[in-house]
Amino acid sequence: MPAGTDDEARFDTLRREMVEKQLVARGIRDPRLLAVMAALPRHRFVDPALANSAYEDRPLPIGKGQTISQPFMVARATELAEVRSGDRALEVGCGFGYQAAVLARLCEEVYGVELLPELAARATTNLREQGITNAIVESFDGSAGWPEHAPFNVIIVSAGAPRVPSLLVDQLAEGGRLVIPVGAGDQQRLALVRRRGDSYVMTEDTKCRYVDLLGRYGFGGTAPIA
Repeated sequence: MPAGTDDEARFDTLRREMVEKQLVARGIRDPRLLAVMAALPRHRFVDPALANSAYEDRPLPIGKGQTISQPFMVARATELAEVRSGDRALEVGCGFGYQAAVLARLCEEVYGVELLPELAARATTNLREQGITNAIVESFDGSAGWPEHAPFNVIIVSAGAPRVPSLLVDQLAEGGRLVIPVGAGDQQRLALVRRRGDSYVMTEDTKCRYVDLLGRYGFGGTAPIA
């Protein structure tokens, strides 16, 4: 059932508080990104039973051992990627589609990959319900990227990998940016990889804790940890 007017007003307030207290207060500065996250109804990208928790400072389960990432991590990954209006972006591990929706509001085209078909179908529905037509989601092992649509200006991986997959790096356009959590368990850090000609420069950013990237270039068949 759609939320009523009073509920939507309450969610609007919670969303503004999320932006002010979780994002701006922690150093997120990109005005376009802040505007998108202040407007995009995150509660539409979680299970209805968890809608009231959608703006809390934590990840939430979306089923199949997967999560929607903490709002700050979505913001930080997106800000590191320096998303521009004309960019083509790839998201690997798009879950219910929230990160893909944020990207779609900021750039020209978004390609989302989700290994689990049930989640990919839900992401597609969520994106369409928000009127987002410049993003598509398909279900397959995205740990090797989506070469048919490469090169990408931006790649965001929304799951932790044991190392930076070389095939993803190879799908970056000149000047492209890849943001990916790297490391196991509590040792994960958000990494930024930039392509400069035939070379790549990697820097590490904040500590993080994402679910594990599954697939050939992820953590294999190990169960993800929320």
